[in-house]
Amino acid sequence: MGGDLTRGGLPGGPDTAGTRPGAEPRPAGTPRIVGIVWGLLVLNTLGSAGAKTIVPLPRSLIQMVTMGSLVAAFALALVVNQRLRIRPSAYVLLLTLLLVSSVISSASLESGLGALFRCFRLTLFIGTLWLLSRWWDGSLTFVRYHIRMYFAVLGSVAAGLVVSPGAALPDLYGGRLVGALWPLTPPQIGQYAAVIIGLTVLLFLGHRTDRTSAVAVIVPSFVLLALTHTRTATLGLFIGLALAICSLILTSAAARRFFTWAVLCAVVAGVGFASALQSWFLRGQSQENFSSLTGRAKVWNALLAAPRSTSEKLFGVGLGDKSFGGLPIDNSWLAVYNEQGLIGVTLVAAIIIVLGGVALLRPPSLQRACAIFLISYCAIASYTEAGLGDASPYLLHLALAASLLAAPAGAAPLSTPEPTPEVPRRHIPRWARRTEVI
Repeated sequence: MGGDLTRGGLPGGPDTAGTRPGAEPRPAGTPRIVGIVWGLLVLNTLGSAGAKTIVPLPRSLIQMVTMGSLVAAFALALVVNQRLRIRPSAYVLLLTLLLVSSVISSASLESGLGALFRCFRLTLFIGTLWLLSRWWDGSLTFVRYHIRMYFAVLGSVAAGLVVSPGAALPDLYGGRLVGALWPLTPPQIGQYAAVIIGLTVLLFLGHRTDRTSAVAVIVPSFVLLALTHTRTATLGLFIGLALAICSLILTSAAARRFFTWAVLCAVVAGVGFASALQSWFLRGQSQENFSSLTGRAKVWNALLAAPRSTSEKLFGVGLGDKSFGGLPIDNSWLAVYNEQGLIGVTLVAAIIIVLGGVALLRPPSLQRACAIFLISYCAIASYTEAGLGDASPYLLHLALAASLLAAPAGAAPLSTPEPTPEVPRRHIPRWARRTEVI
């Protein structure tokens, strides 16, 4: 089955979709502009802080591009959905409640005017998701949008590595891969690579893409992931993919074969390359530094020990830059607790629980497996990465999972032929009725 993930088109071409047994129905009702809107949301969540680029980019310019992309995404979503038709979504509803909590906590301006600006950004982000929910029908359309856009981002990282290896592998980050053309940190690159690797593997196992397209995406992405030395993304990829494939084992022979070979390869790699894997995993850090999660634990302990009023415990101090005492928090739950309080933590936990519960209740399918992978990855990454409480790639990954778990739109009623108009009955005289035909 054909299916180019980087260019478009469903497996087997547009004319064959939905005609083969088990084939995915072609989402003919999804306008192309919806993919542009999704790409703009991805661009907005790339962030404005990162490594030094080959050509220095002012942070104001980067923020203008990222914020402009969000405004453009919202405007285009309004254009394509002028009648404001939306689908009920527990995920976006919980995000809306989180926005209300964020506005309440930011209104005190304890985190400055920047908190209100971040609330405005989150409002546009959630509003765009509401407008796009009209096309959330459980198909793989948005999965392909996701893969293509993040693969393009990784393409810029690879181009920077080729143009200037020194800038792409700086000593400041310990020789880890960064974005040399656009300021991206190693954890960001690792996250994008891990997500599209996992989704592409699942599409291949589900016969939604061919081997050539899958290899063209997976191999370079895995190389970039290895160069980032990102432990969280690597663990999230393997654990999330294992859970997703396990959900397909009972219904997919390809999933069973892949799982068996993956286990064998993991055992061989663990025995034959144990020292190399340990060296890659430790990244040259001492045991003390590793045990404190590269200093994260110190920030976490200081945040939890800081005195807080009852209002700050419930609502937090308002949306900020996910830092405490000038140091990054690097934990989604503690970042949410700091900025949106216990109410925010409860809402974020509800998002994970609701999406996970719905995924478990769905019958086995490729869409369900992709959703399980995304939910698992975000839950694992939340321990050492922030982002579940604000507009971020993690919320976009979970939005993709929500689109995959949405019930398919009701099929349009089949057209029925118009009733033939009744022919008026001719009046037959009584004498003619009594005539017998010989």
